[in-house]
Amino acid sequence: MIDSMTTAILTDSTAYLPNTLVEKYNIYTIPLNVLIDGESYQEEKELTAALFYEKVKQLKELPKTSQPAIGAFTSLFEELSNAYDSVICIHLSSGISGTYQAAVTAGQQVEGIQVYPIDSEVSCMPQGFLVLEAAKQALEGIAPEEIVSSITALKKETNAYFLVDDLQHLQKGGRLSSAQAFMGSMLQVKPILHFVDTKIVPYEKIRTRKKAVDRIFQLMQEDINADQPLTITVIHANRPQEAKDYQAQLKNMFPKATVMISYFGAVIGTHLGEGALGFGWCPIIVEEE
Repeated sequence: MIDSMTTAILTDSTAYLPNTLVEKYNIYTIPLNVLIDGESYQEEKELTAALFYEKVKQLKELPKTSQPAIGAFTSLFEELSNAYDSVICIHLSSGISGTYQAAVTAGQQVEGIQVYPIDSEVSCMPQGFLVLEAAKQALEGIAPEEIVSSITALKKETNAYFLVDDLQHLQKGGRLSSAQAFMGSMLQVKPILHFVDTKIVPYEKIRTRKKAVDRIFQLMQEDINADQPLTITVIHANRPQEAKDYQAQLKNMFPKATVMISYFGAVIGTHLGEGALGFGWCPIIVEEE
């Protein structure tokens, strides 16, 4: 524990942060749960992404996911109160999970620690970018209110687009807004998806996977200032080689940027399905491990 640090940083398992960075920046994580064949697993702790994609291949029905219990939050907050004055918790978008609201509720129930919940309005590594920046600032001793203000501003500069092989996962799980518009023949396209007002919505309809990725790269070029410090992430659902290929392309396109590979773990993978791809970027520097 770092005695001089009075603000703890907490996120949930869907940030899919590498353990090296979690340890380096003293980040706490609360897991979401995945229910497979009647058995509950804590994401990342009991169920790795690799094991999840193996298990899913043998299932007839999609797994189910659930947020951490409010009691799990209150227990963790009480534990953190022994070492910290405050905790900033940054969670996946409230439009696709009740995790953020559970943190808000738990924060109102505990004493001895000030809880600052933040709705990342995204998920996966783009959420992780916000967590890493908050953790860096906490280590520097910046006041929690200032960190919250900084992360709220950084959210507006953090972007992500993704595509799925099969929209039915999102539709069955109720995670896709305007789902009716994409029924029937629309299931044949590869729509580019993004978050708007905490919800996953279609951005553009594209006919093929390659064209969808090319379009996302075009959007990145329009949005990114090549001279600005930047970290880009390629996120994949059990497609490591494809992710490496896109990483190499992006390094050529943005030579000054850090380009890292991340993944869709069990919870997000349940809703996006194997083969999903995501691209996110944020104007911060994340050291390559």
